[in-house]
Amino acid sequence: MKHQKLQKISLKDHPSLNEKWVQEIIASDPAILGLGELILKDKERIQPSSGRLDILLQEPEAAKRYEVELQLGATDEKHIIRTIEYWDVERKRYPQYEHCAVIIAEDITSRFFNVISLFNGSIPLIAIQMSAIQLPDNTVGLHFTKILDVFSQGLVDEDEEVAAVTDRAYWENTKGTPATVKLADDLLTLVRGIEPKLELKYNKYYIGMAVGGVATNFVICRPKKSAMNLEMLLPQTDENTALIEEAGLDLIRYDTTWGRYCVRVKSDDLKKHKDVLLDLLAKAHALRNA
Repeated sequence: MKHQKLQKISLKDHPSLNEKWVQEIIASDPAILGLGELILKDKERIQPSSGRLDILLQEPEAAKRYEVELQLGATDEKHIIRTIEYWDVERKRYPQYEHCAVIIAEDITSRFFNVISLFNGSIPLIAIQMSAIQLPDNTVGLHFTKILDVFSQGLVDEDEEVAAVTDRAYWENTKGTPATVKLADDLLTLVRGIEPKLELKYNKYYIGMAVGGVATNFVICRPKKSAMNLEMLLPQTDENTALIEEAGLDLIRYDTTWGRYCVRVKSDDLKKHKDVLLDLLAKAHALRNA
């Protein structure tokens, strides 16, 4: 196959392409950033103090938003401060959502990478380096590389609050229905082939797994009114994504914060996709216990 040498160009110095052009590209296809299947919530969002947030993205079926700030050329102090300031404003205005700051620049130098890394332990911050490639047909392609991800969270069961524990009736009557909660029973039967001593543990926000009362949440359930969301602790890889999609499972999203694949299952899915689910759940169990 013939090799085509790529020509990287500077958008900051380009005579016609500008930040507005980049903003429109991202707004029309947020998946280009590599943060999952996000939807555009707003752009040029006016802030109460001053300025405008470049782009606001949101996970379609999760209460998580991404405050995105763009900069052509190299990032600087003002860019970092502005990104964190807008993130802080949005999280205070809309505390019902989980918020993540995203800083995008053509060049994130080692000096500013170190500065950004300092914030990352206390502020959920993603840094993405953007490259513009001049193609042979005189068009320009954008490539985004995540060079700093959010600080790794502890597993969902490592600091579980006793006050958050509920019971089966809470899930049957408040969050889901007896039929969708029964799907958690069916899942339990399935995963007992991996770990025979597993039991369901009813928490306020999810139904987890436990052995002898100790949580081991390699998989959690969130029964809804018409189906159940199933979340598996797995790395986001092409192989895992292909297994889910080719099986015909309803993939909702990949939760980058907790490192979980989220799929929607209905009454016959656990039987229909038993082999694929067992394969994925065995991987998740091994990862949780590694």
